[in-house]
Amino acid sequence: MPKRKIIRIDEEKCDGCGLCVPACAEGAIQVIDGKARLVSDVYCDGFGDCLGECPQGAITIVDREAEAFDEQAVKRHLADQAEKRVFGDRHTAAEPEPPPSGCPGMLARMFQRPLAAHPPASDAPDAHAPSRLVNWPIQLNLVPVIAPYFQGARLLIAADCVPCAFADFHERFLAGKTLLIGCPKLDNVGHYREKMAQILRGNDIQSVEVLHMEVPCCFGLVQAVRLALRDSGKEIPLAITRIGLRGEICETSTSQGASAQAHLGAKERS
Repeated sequence: MPKRKIIRIDEEKCDGCGLCVPACAEGAIQVIDGKARLVSDVYCDGFGDCLGECPQGAITIVDREAEAFDEQAVKRHLADQAEKRVFGDRHTAAEPEPPPSGCPGMLARMFQRPLAAHPPASDAPDAHAPSRLVNWPIQLNLVPVIAPYFQGARLLIAADCVPCAFADFHERFLAGKTLLIGCPKLDNVGHYREKMAQILRGNDIQSVEVLHMEVPCCFGLVQAVRLALRDSGKEIPLAITRIGLRGEICETSTSQGASAQAHLGAKERS
């Protein structure tokens, strides 16, 4: 068996915090019996995205004999994990599932929402408009690469300040869409690009809409999405909306598949 780069987890240093689990886009790490463990060599690409997430320094990259990284096996593994989190293990439905390890907020979930809903009367007790959120988690660093809520989805990718600035976010933008949020200023935009490209490649995404704030740093999210679309090799319609600091819609643009990639190429050359 040939040698290659692959992660090594020092069980003595690992405290089972689980921060490395969402950092691995391939789902190669799970917290088992209170310790982070490599599930299978074939799921680890050796790039080490998980290294910087470990506060104990328990993860390193080593050269050792290991089975080759298998992208198709990763896709099957992620799809299987996502289905189990959302629907449970259908083959062992009679047996109770063990409690999940790591953060409960990372578990993928789908919510059923009515197609049409009207806010209650303003004088009703605890009156509020209904939520349009249909998936969880929503943060780009936490979402699985393949999940049931991505199949046939109209994808909404929003800078995390947008829902706070735009008052009618749920009705105007979120209704009928699968949501992902992120901050291009505080997070790793390169990781966003890779993660979104994997989501676009591995799922049947019907359209992509990006919402960003008017501040310059927020445009990094738009560029990451455009590059992810190009990297995915798919023809997917793209819409981009810029939101002002006062909550107004400043600008909206749309493009179709190849034209979006051509537009990006033209901007890169200019």
